[in-house]
Amino acid sequence: MKKVLALIIVVILALFAGWYAFVYYATYSEGSRSGELIKFSNKGVIIKTWEGEISQGISGAQIFSFSVEDKEKSIIKKLEKFQGKYVKLKYKERFAKISWLGDTKYFIIDASEEESPHFRNK
Repeated sequence: MKKVLALIIVVILALFAGWYAFVYYATYSEGSRSGELIKFSNKGVIIKTWEGEISQGISGAQIFSFSVEDKEKSIIKKLEKFQGKYVKLKYKERFAKISWLGDTKYFIIDASEEESPHFRNK
């Protein structure tokens, strides 16, 4: 009986490890989005995650929510500096959310300040 219980526990742990490795390392899509950085914060009670939003329209009707992993210190510093400015974000989309990494499936891998298309000719 103990061997069966141990085998079941090992199989469950192996399945979880396989799922986690797949979700963490496999990329569903990659791309970039531009917009005004309207929110960037470190939120959570027990598990703190970096979350942000960019507005992709003039009225704020299109909001893109994203997460940044804690290990991406340079991106976190850039985004804190770019608050309220027009930015271009390069991201990777994972197959699923991992709650201790972020609230979304979209994780930022690069950020740069851009010239706003709304004020180019002014």
